[in-house]
Amino acid sequence: VQLQASGGGSVQAGGSLRLSCAASGSFHSLEVMGWYRQAPGSQRELVARITNLGDETYATSVKDRFTISRDNAKNTVDLQMNSLNPEDTAVYYCNGAGYLRGKGWSRGRSFNDFGQGTLVTVSS
Repeated sequence: VQLQASGGGSVQAGGSLRLSCAASGSFHSLEVMGWYRQAPGSQRELVARITNLGDETYATSVKDRFTISRDNAKNTVDLQMNSLNPEDTAVYYCNGAGYLRGKGWSRGRSFNDFGQGTLVTVSS
């Protein structure tokens, strides 16, 4: 499964950015799409994720500032980031998890893949 992210960049504190990601490949289902981030010297952490039924999960640090959305028909996920602050500076990775196609139209093995990452820099 390939995950192509776009929309990173530089912004001043208080500004907004929108990240987009498109999943492609041969998969049976894309159960969860989301965004993770990794700041220099830190571990990768969950930012937000959304299931194919629309259930959303957010990290406490971004709740009420970030909004995740997805288009199931297009296999895309977006992350609207508002009120950005320097602590949001990181490489953001798109994530997709689900099941590959098995024989015929059956469900195959699970997958949990990340895209290349896009850099978000917030200056004070």
